[in-house]
Amino acid sequence: MKTIFLAIMFLITGKIAIPDEAEKDIKAPVTIVTVFPDRAHISHEAKVDIPAGTTVYRLSALSPYIDARTIQVKGYGNFMVLSVTHRKNYLRNLEDSPEAKSITSQIEDLQLKVEDEKAAIAVSKEKEAFLIANRGILIKETPFSLEQLKSVMDMYTNNIDQVTRTILIKNRLIKEYEKQIEVLRNQLSGIIGKQELPSGEILVTLVSEKPSSAKLVYSYVVSNAGWFPSYDIRVEDISKPVSVYYKANVFQNSGVEWKNVKLSFSNATPWVSGDIPVLLPWFIDYFNPVPVTRAGSTISGVERSAPLSVPEMELMAEGRDNDLAEAMPLTVEKRIGETTVNFDVALPQTIAPDGKVRMIEIQRTTVPAEYRYVAVPKISPLVYLTGNITGWEEQHLIGGEANLYFENTFVGKSHLNVNQLNDTLVISLGTDNSILVNRVKRQDFTSKRTLGSNKTETFSFLLTVRNNKESSVKISVYDQIPISTNSGIVVEAIELSGGKSDSRTGEIIWDLVLKPRETREIILSYSVRYPKDRTIILE
Repeated sequence: MKTIFLAIMFLITGKIAIPDEAEKDIKAPVTIVTVFPDRAHISHEAKVDIPAGTTVYRLSALSPYIDARTIQVKGYGNFMVLSVTHRKNYLRNLEDSPEAKSITSQIEDLQLKVEDEKAAIAVSKEKEAFLIANRGILIKETPFSLEQLKSVMDMYTNNIDQVTRTILIKNRLIKEYEKQIEVLRNQLSGIIGKQELPSGEILVTLVSEKPSSAKLVYSYVVSNAGWFPSYDIRVEDISKPVSVYYKANVFQNSGVEWKNVKLSFSNATPWVSGDIPVLLPWFIDYFNPVPVTRAGSTISGVERSAPLSVPEMELMAEGRDNDLAEAMPLTVEKRIGETTVNFDVALPQTIAPDGKVRMIEIQRTTVPAEYRYVAVPKISPLVYLTGNITGWEEQHLIGGEANLYFENTFVGKSHLNVNQLNDTLVISLGTDNSILVNRVKRQDFTSKRTLGSNKTETFSFLLTVRNNKESSVKISVYDQIPISTNSGIVVEAIELSGGKSDSRTGEIIWDLVLKPRETREIILSYSVRYPKDRTIILE
């Protein structure tokens, strides 16, 4: 009854007067991190002993990038949570990271070495000064025979040489130590610069009738963190299924280390609005163009992207010991929800707040595929091997870069596009030099002629495909004929050699099965008729 009374009094007054010194610091390490593509959900846990009355607990040294709207605090025990407050502390910076402490320790060790070398140099210079000061006195005031004088001079020269070399070596060491100190100080400066950000704090006000034990669970979302997928797609040969290695590339620069946490990767996008779009009235009217005064011939508002360069294919042989089994990945549990998929990593992970990308394999699957070669000789003289995978949506993949391996050799990179409505996912596995394709114009069957008011241009091409493999292959050859968008232009297919034509796109496909060492020829011919007083660019 007393707890209910206190809660009602808090709701009526809106606040409870608590002196600043009543704030108690608690330690609640990060326990679970769920990483989204563009942020992360952080969870802390703490066990506290609550005294009777009202107490404010302060969880400090948190990330400055907390989204205050996402903060939640759950309490377990015989008490009541009265309020949760978030604030930034500009006087208390984030605690020194282990990296900063390590660098500071290295700098101190090097500074001690510099002091030791300088002390040794001072001793050597005293010895040098003593030798120089007593050299003249010793020679002038002491009668020596020639042999004795030579012995004294040798002793003096050896000692001076030793002292000079010692000073030279130690000066070089000091320069090297100071250079290392400068490098470490620059590293430390960058870390300290990041730590000058304010630290986040969460204040929780609790009220209890009597002393008790409690468990507090904090959670919130931070920015400056995320993950993106990448893949290794491996095919040993075209008689075996495709192996897909699904990897999560995680990064974070939230200002706080995630140390030994349960890590989970989610494909959810919590920042996207969940509101259903509303269609507003669509009003139309006649278009009345506004006269435009042309001041010049400059075209604005057009952005052209530079053509992508195609890097030379790398061939990197992978070493394999047939007597050893391939290393197993981390144990990862996949949880499938109504709208999201989570990958929970079994072993605790530590992710430093340095922005560096760390790769964790989260799924390894083997899926059956139909292998087919594809050639587009109009654009490229190369033949590409593809794997056609059905049921790919069951893998819960996200579009990303893929490394391609065929017959245990790296053959290039591709992009896995899963944003498609087709039942079959087509994966490119690189090129194969064992299949040749060529496309040449048949000059004897290419012509231009004028009849009446129209001009007709006829084009003919010979496509040749050869299989140099020891086994049969399936290959799809693509080409095209132009499409007319004007009633005055008529396009007619003359010879397609059995190819399938798409009237909407003009694309023509020949699906062939080539036996070993077989060569197949395809003829593509078409004509274009248009008014002779008009110009059309057809080549």
